[in-house]
Amino acid sequence: MFLDRQELHASVHSPVMESMNFLNEVAQDFPDALSFAAGRPYEGFFDIDDVHRHLDRFCEHLRTRTGGDEAQVRRTLLQYGRTKGIIHDLVARNLRVDEGIVADPESIVVTVGCQEALFLTLRALRRDERDAVLAVRPCYVGLSGAAELVDMPVLPVRNSADGIDLEDLERVVRRARADGLRPRACYVVPDFANPSGISMGRETRERLLRLAEEHDFLILEDNPYGLFHGTDKPRPPAIKAMAGAERVVYLGSFAKTGIPGARIGYVVADQPVRDTAGSAGPAPEGETLADQVARLKSMLTVNTSPIAQAVIGGKLLEFDGDLRAANAREARVYRDNLRLVLDGLEERFPAGSTPSVSWNRPTGGFFVVLTLPFTVDDELLELSARKHKVLWTPLHHFYDDGRARPQIRLAFAHLTPDQISTGLDRLAAFVREQSASHT
Repeated sequence: MFLDRQELHASVHSPVMESMNFLNEVAQDFPDALSFAAGRPYEGFFDIDDVHRHLDRFCEHLRTRTGGDEAQVRRTLLQYGRTKGIIHDLVARNLRVDEGIVADPESIVVTVGCQEALFLTLRALRRDERDAVLAVRPCYVGLSGAAELVDMPVLPVRNSADGIDLEDLERVVRRARADGLRPRACYVVPDFANPSGISMGRETRERLLRLAEEHDFLILEDNPYGLFHGTDKPRPPAIKAMAGAERVVYLGSFAKTGIPGARIGYVVADQPVRDTAGSAGPAPEGETLADQVARLKSMLTVNTSPIAQAVIGGKLLEFDGDLRAANAREARVYRDNLRLVLDGLEERFPAGSTPSVSWNRPTGGFFVVLTLPFTVDDELLELSARKHKVLWTPLHHFYDDGRARPQIRLAFAHLTPDQISTGLDRLAAFVREQSASHT
């Protein structure tokens, strides 16, 4: 007996799904290769003692809130929990402190990582085959994967130096409507996007909000890197903190600012949900999109681990909701690493030299994109790992077409200065060898 793969859901043999698996496997297959591939936070400050301290702090918080009821403390941490989560009030405080976002705690659903938040939001928005999501290309592969899992087409929008080509966005929306599609939302990472590293200016954010209102779609704002600026210049406000924020569903994660192993994310979905003529059934008074997301979550993961939430909650309590202060050391590491990468590339590929290599210059975040004088694919990545012992990510993994491109993404947040220097030396040797073979 066997199962025909063609009879399974199309996502199981999608190139999008293969991207995640391939990148994980190539890192495992070449453990001695320095990796610029993984967009992971720095591990030098990881400490098991912090986990215990945060957990104890949250337990004390529960004792205060329950009047010292130890049975209730145990039940909150060890029993099945509330679907929307148990740290929603602390998340709301963090959003107010760090982002200037005023959110009703009841509009927040705590999820198993931001990926679940993204999946559940798209699942709630996807009514039938006409519904689609807009996204800048190249785009975080998790958005493409989540959309494929809910059978929602992704309509690509051109990138620009300011993070999105708004004229192209309008063209794509109008064309989609003419074709009978309903663009429900536009997914953006406005601060140091993955993979491009580009950030949107304030004017672009304001114009995007106006377009969302004019063309009646939501903005899915994903903000994993917003606290990690590489300059002293103030960054633009989160789109969710701006006028017109009722159009914004905010997706958050504590993977970069808390502990990635806790797998805690969340969604702020405060949009009211009401019945219109022809609705299938009455919606309870005062319900929001968050309530619909929670209803779906109850049938997917039931609830998010209360113990994991407690660890993140304890960290939020320790720093009174200020994760900018909690991540001051990490922010310095990322700022220094970004400078080392940009300076190191300049040293190894000076202007006017051969081979001709160029790169963008993000002002923060985790990523830099290089443009090479030859196209790269997964076979070249394996060659780079095997022969030169350095890993990176081909940019074709952030497109839907699988076409090889002359660009790669370097992720630098988790590396030490010595690893960056050695890795760039190995990368330069690989680029020179391949450039010579293509001339």
